[in-house]
Amino acid sequence: MNTFFIADLHFSDMNIIRYENRPFCSVTQMNKTLIRNWNSVVTQKDIVYVLGDFGAEKEESILLSELFGKKYLVKGNHDTNTNEYYRKAGFSEVYDMPVIYQQFWILSHEPLYINVNMPYANLFGHIHQSPLFKDYSRHHFCVSAERIDYTPVTMEEIRKKISQTK
Repeated sequence: MNTFFIADLHFSDMNIIRYENRPFCSVTQMNKTLIRNWNSVVTQKDIVYVLGDFGAEKEESILLSELFGKKYLVKGNHDTNTNEYYRKAGFSEVYDMPVIYQQFWILSHEPLYINVNMPYANLFGHIHQSPLFKDYSRHHFCVSAERIDYTPVTMEEIRKKISQTK
């Protein structure tokens, strides 16, 4: 069993294709690619944390049923329904606030303030391709879909990249 992370999927959102220059011609193509990429690495036994902005309000239960693994949602600014709504759609659990994972990682939608003296690292999304943020450092890793090739990444991949940072 592996644990994966991804943020800012924005399923069925035509605007995100334009706003973030995503390489898709249509929502249908984007949705199919996101589902294919997800299922190419995630198995039914795996866990996936979606760090906000899942999207596709009217289609969430259909999309979630097509995605492998046990899914958790840390709500983002576009996830505006109730937690019960998201649970009924297919998320195993839903969080309104950041989550501490393995006593070291802070899982949030938006980047949090972390300094070099803190004993934590932050996994987040929200910023998409903003040039104001690096993809990762010793204290953070951005899992916005655009930065991770629209494919969930494992904790092992994240640890490896962070450990190679000076």
